[in-house]
Formats: sequence, structure tokens, C-alpha cells
Amino acid sequence: MLGAASVLALLALSSASPARETGMPIGEGKTRPEVKITSPLGGWTVGRMMNVEGTISDQTVDPVVVSVNGDRYLIRAASGHFARQLPAASGKNVVTVMAANQGGTAQAQVTTYAQIPPVPLKAVLTSDTDGVYTDLHIYEPTRESVDAQGKLALEKMAHVYWAQTESPTGGTFFLNEQGGDFDKPGYGPYLYVHRAPPQGVFLIATNYWPSGDKAHTVGMLNLTLFEGTPQEVRRAVRIPLATPGTTRVLAWVNVLGPGRAAVYVPGQDVVPGAPWPTNLDELANKLAKKGSD
Repeated sequence: MLGAASVLALLALSSASPARETGMPIGEGKTRPEVKITSPLGGWTVGRMMNVEGTISDQTVDPVVVSVNGDRYLIRAASGHFARQLPAASGKNVVTVMAANQGGTAQAQVTTYAQIPPVPLKAVLTSDTDGVYTDLHIYEPTRESVDAQGKLALEKMAHVYWAQTESPTGGTFFLNEQGGDFDKPGYGPYLYVHRAPPQGVFLIATNYWPSGDKAHTVGMLNLTLFEGTPQEVRRAVRIPLATPGTTRVLAWVNVLGPGRAAVYVPGQDVVPGAPWPTNLDELANKLAKKGSD
């Protein structure tokens, strides 16, 4: 049993400890903020990337939530200003920006049209906590990645991530630079697109590294296949992350041919059979162990 002095010491220690940050913060203003989008302004574009930019009346709001056709991004804001280059979708792009403070949530919206080829594969990863790394890792198929027994070899796949941002077949990884010139911790977004994905199985994973008093976060993956076409497929995956160094599989994507693909999300979907490799869960466990080590 603890004595009175020990109890008082524990109480003093707990009261001195900073409150651990959980979830995305809101601005300090008491009046609902005003949001203005200064780019894009609507109309047409032929660019594959579009600049999403604007202002918020409450300069304490950071970040803002940006949605492009349902794909969710968390964008840094500084001194009431936000800006980020984001990949455009073929055809209609509905851009919605939301900002929240203690007075409420406001939003602005604009629609622009892009005359560009469709994007067959796009992955967007964000988290709900500042000061953490939820690094996005993509493993792409190669000719040697599946053996004669139908097993997938992780070490023979092409690995695309923050240190290797281009793949041999044309996959592109966009760093979470947020106004800098290198990868930054925070909400994301981490972006990956492939405009001509090879046939075979892709692995989409995240590696989690917290900092300070931020013990956990929730990762959010928005996965889009064949965007802007009748074959468009969208999946959203939310996953809690708590153990430093943990690598978690978010989704597997099996590109079967032009306009044809299947998605397997561990924990949400039934483990698939042929034509999938036979060792997906085994690889997920191997990757998780490798990450934690």
C-alpha cells in the first residue's frame, strides 16, 4: 500500500505530464471560419496535377480537410493559407475544402474538368495526428514476383516509398513535403499513382513511427482504381496504428488486365482464392514482423 507522501508525489507527476494529443485538432476561433478557394477556379484544364489553394479567416485552423471526388486529404495551413498540388482525375473534379474551429465547420466547393487520360491506380494515405510518420509503402509486381507454385515473393517486387519515388514501370510516389523539399511528419497526404499499372499483385502498406507523447493514430487509405471510367472502383480503409515501427498491410490490388482489377483488404474481405497468390496472409505477417524489428 502506498503512503500519503507517495500518493501526493504520483498526483504531482501526473498533473505535470502534458496531455497526449489525440485526433485532428480544430482552430481556436469561436466564430465559424470562412473558407475561400482561390485555385482551381473552375473551367477546364489539361494538367495532370492541379493546385488546390485558398484562405481561411481563422488563422489558427491547421489542417484543412480537402476532398477531391471523395478522396480525403489533410492539408497544412499556415497564417490562414493552404496550398497543395494534387493529382487531377479525368473528367469532373469536385474540390471541397472544410475548416473547423470551436464555432463550427465551414466549407467551400468548386468544380473543374480535366481533359486527361484516366488514372488506373491511385492511393492516398493520411492520418489524424500531427507529428507522426505513417509512411506509405507500395510493392509492385514484376515478372519474377510470383513463382511456379503461385507464391508471391516480397523481395522480388519493386518497392516504391519515400526513398525510392519512381518505379521501373512508371509508378510515382509524391513526398509529403507540405511546402518543404523532403518528407515531413504529420497528417500526410502521401500519394501514389500509376498511369499504366502492370498486370499482377500490388501491396499497399504503411509503416508507423510516432514521436513524443503521440502514442497512436488512425491511418486512412483512399484507394481508387480506373478513376473517371465506367470501371471505377473506390475503397476506403481505416486502421489504428499504435506500435512504433509497425508495418501494416492496408490493401492488396490484383490488376487482371485493362479495366479489370480486384481488391483484398485484410480484416474486411474474405481471403481470396485463384488467381491470387496463395501466401498473402503469410507475407502480411512477415512484413509486420520485419517492420517491428
